[in-house]
Amino acid sequence: MKRKALLQVILLGLVLVLATQVSAQQRQGRRGGLYGDWLVKSEFNGRTMESILAFSRDQDGNQTGQWISFWGVSDLQDLKFEDGQLSFRRVRQGRDGQTMTSLFKGTIADGKLTGTVSGGRADYTLEGERAPRMPRAVGSWAMSMKREEREFNATLVITADKEGNLSGQWKSERGEMAISDVQSDRRNLSFTLKSTNPDRQWETKFEGTIGREGLEGTFKSERGEMTAQGTQIGAEVIGTWNLDVSSERGDRKQRLRINPDMSALYGAMPIEKVNVENGQMTFKMTMTFGDRTFEMDFAGKLQDEKLLGDLTTSMGTQKITGTKVVRRRRPSM
Repeated sequence: MKRKALLQVILLGLVLVLATQVSAQQRQGRRGGLYGDWLVKSEFNGRTMESILAFSRDQDGNQTGQWISFWGVSDLQDLKFEDGQLSFRRVRQGRDGQTMTSLFKGTIADGKLTGTVSGGRADYTLEGERAPRMPRAVGSWAMSMKREEREFNATLVITADKEGNLSGQWKSERGEMAISDVQSDRRNLSFTLKSTNPDRQWETKFEGTIGREGLEGTFKSERGEMTAQGTQIGAEVIGTWNLDVSSERGDRKQRLRINPDMSALYGAMPIEKVNVENGQMTFKMTMTFGDRTFEMDFAGKLQDEKLLGDLTTSMGTQKITGTKVVRRRRPSM
């Protein structure tokens, strides 16, 4: 029996060691991997230029990439990534219709992307970091709770700081309540809800999951259990939009990414807040180019699963047509 117990302890130790090694390899893979968005900067003619390098796979599993900036989207060609070494070719159209080709060679290591772009007007260094992912729980949720035959409605707002720490707010017809211990991974969400009324002190614990249809879970307290469902406010626009931009200067491609907290990126330009109401969408951007500042206003609408609108600047108006990127579910094995 002692020998059997000893063998079990040894086997358990081996399993723990292997699990630790796999976990470390996974973390290293995420730090040194390719796929996702990279926020990159370069110094060119005394100006700092910001762009996004977006890497993914196509339906056949091939590596694909895009260079995204205020000027539009360029597909990357001859993309290669192996043993931390990255290279690709970028071909883009100039303002006068001419074609410009540049080559990139660099590395990805410890969450950093560095390298040199050559073949254009001048060689320059490109440096960047992987863009942080916003937790799925972030955003505003219209909550509906039910206990027996009684129903209650409220608004749950989850926010994240720069380090990814979550906090929340709870508002209903009965007033505000304090939220603490907000925890979330890819699909699960939990938090503690506590009454702020000094005459009626009580608290309840929420545990739920986030799926394609919204948030579902249960509140548990000394009073019993109460089921809850949440619909994310703005879900119809949250995500990635591929845009066709048309103006007197020509046509180009662009990307609009709207985050769960309704902040966004137009190309690589930050948008503080996207406003959506009754199918109408508006947002503002400010671009600094040298010592000049340009303000841009978008006004559009959602129609037949398309985003249609105008982007107005001091240089004129651009017509926008957008199609939302729909992530397909992988078939089950």
